Amino acid sequence: MHILVVDPDHLSAKLTTFLLQSSGYNVQVVRNKIELFDMLEVEPPDLILLDIYLPNQDGFVVCRRLRQRVETPIIFLTASPLLVDRVQGLQSGADDYITKPFEPIELLARIEAVLRRRHSDMLLPLARLRHGDLTLDPIELKALFRDGRMADLTPVEFRLLYYLVKNAGRILSADQILSKVWRYDDGSGNNLVAVYIRRLRSKIERDMRRPRYITTLQSLGYRFEQSTE
Repeated sequence: MHILVVDPDHLSAKLTTFLLQSSGYNVQVVRNKIELFDMLEVEPPDLILLDIYLPNQDGFVVCRRLRQRVETPIIFLTASPLLVDRVQGLQSGADDYITKPFEPIELLARIEAVLRRRHSDMLLPLARLRHGDLTLDPIELKALFRDGRMADLTPVEFRLLYYLVKNAGRILSADQILSKVWRYDDGSGNNLVAVYIRRLRSKIERDMRRPRYITTLQSLGYRFEQSTE
């Protein structure tokens, strides 16, 4: 497995590289966004470890740009312990977030879990899906509405919405969603589901205070409402 470490801190990158190479991974290090995107053209990695603090560009913006181009798993590996940064990291499209200093065994376990989820039988939308006035385009990763509205979605957002629409009218628990969309089986990412539901609502609902498409059923889960057509 090829892991790309994006870290401007020489010592930090060196220690991470040593750990990963000792565990059998092929590792390359880049220091900034220019080197990162150049490397993607030459040798696309199986996973990216990304720091928030990059020269002349914050990692959140870089992560969003990556998500527009690739579905490569991304883990933020950074010194910021702030909850707001963790949430923003996940909202920008990262698969996980680990703070420095970290326990080596935890980093390796998180990497293995992310790679396992990505290469397992995740929900892979292949065909267009229509429900009421909404059409999901898996090629362009867009939600299209009959009234002309259009929402651009990240790969994770699209898989989540696709799963909800495929099960329109059914109540889906956070654990069910985590298992199908993220391949989490331990219920450890319930907050992750809530974050992504809010993101979807911000993109597809006209009024987030009175959602028409995705509703929350307290203590039960979420439901994509049946079309009246």
